[in-house]
Amino acid sequence: MAENEEHHDHPSRSTYLEIAGILAVMTTLEVLLYVFREQLGRQVTTPALIILTVGKFVLVGAWFMHLRFDNKILRRMFIAGIALAAAIFSVVAADWFLAATGPGF
Repeated sequence: MAENEEHHDHPSRSTYLEIAGILAVMTTLEVLLYVFREQLGRQVTTPALIILTVGKFVLVGAWFMHLRFDNKILRRMFIAGIALAAAIFSVVAADWFLAATGPGF
């Protein structure tokens, strides 16, 4: 092993089951939000679904793709890519929203 590499113990099976349970609850919330989207309205369901989706993505990336245990530079590169994608998504979504309600960019 190289000097600067850190060794981490592998998470236990119960940790993975706990994360899987959290993901199942989050997925259930997403389905319920979709089912009751008419009663809740787009102003509630859309941001809630985006937040739940990002949360699930972070959990899967951190635990099941083992990003928590990767080298810090790799983790930062991954987060920078996600931040860039989120920024581009936000600009496109804003343009789409403005185009639907009035002049675009």
